[in-house]
Amino acid sequence: MTPATANADYEILPGVPDVPTYRRLRGESGLGAKSAEGSALGLPNSWYAVTVRHGGETVGMGRIIGDGGCFLQIVDICVLPAHQGRGLGKQIMAELSAELERRAPQGTYVSLIADGDARHLYSKYGFAETAPASVGMARLF
Repeated sequence: MTPATANADYEILPGVPDVPTYRRLRGESGLGAKSAEGSALGLPNSWYAVTVRHGGETVGMGRIIGDGGCFLQIVDICVLPAHQGRGLGKQIMAELSAELERRAPQGTYVSLIADGDARHLYSKYGFAETAPASVGMARLF
C-alpha cells in the first residue's frame, strides 16, 4: 500500500505502533496510557491500524479492533497536541473508513465512542449517535 499524505510534512502509514509508542501517544494526547501488559496483548489483535509519521517520529494513530466479521470498533484515534489542527484526525478516519469499505463484510456493525466534540468528526464518516435507542456502557478493570 502506498502511504497516504495528510500534507507534505506527514505520512499516514498502515501498521500498528509498538508498545512504547502506543503508550506514549495515548498518554500525551490525553487518552490515558494503557498498561504495558495490556498493550502487548491487545495491539497484535488489531484488525487494521495506521500511524502518522512526521520527521521520523510517530505523532498519531488510529485502530480498528473486533472479530473481523460481525463487529468492529474504531479506537485510539489520537494526534499529539503539537500536531493537532492540521487535519490529521480526518486523514486517520479517512484511511480507516477506506479499509472498512474494502474489507468489512456486508452487515458488519462498526461502532466507536465519541468523546466531546469528536462526534462532529465521526459524523462526517457516516457515524450517527445511537441514543436513545441504545447507549454506550463501559466497565474499567
